[in-house]
Amino acid sequence: MLREQDKHFLWSLYVAIGVIFIWRGIWEGVYEIPYINAWTLLFLGLTMLTFSGLIFKEFDPLGGIEKSTQKTLHFVYNHPTKQNFQIHYYDKLLKKELTFSANQIKHLEKDTLIIQDQNNQELFIPIHRITEIKEKNKTYWKL
Repeated sequence: MLREQDKHFLWSLYVAIGVIFIWRGIWEGVYEIPYINAWTLLFLGLTMLTFSGLIFKEFDPLGGIEKSTQKTLHFVYNHPTKQNFQIHYYDKLLKKELTFSANQIKHLEKDTLIIQDQNNQELFIPIHRITEIKEKNKTYWKL
């Protein structure tokens, strides 16, 4: 099973290769147009990718991973048998990995997961601290 970081890297590599192939096809056709050199096309291509948002969307090393984590957590939160899911996260204050059941999830916000612990207190867990989700002790999702 691929980790989420591996999937994000492979997808980014796939998009980059696709962009290279497109530019190679355009490059072959450009030999016929006068007054256009390689630097002009490079600048034009980077400008197009920047304005389209593709560079920032696909090659953001953390943004895509957080979105994937949120999507997975929403799936687990709405799952009919969410009691089978265990969520692992790294607690920065205790400096160790902690686990809680998906039944304890009270609310999902943009960057935070709110759970209710055994003392009926709310805990706010940043989504970027979640490291693994297990279903029946088998890895369902891993960072």
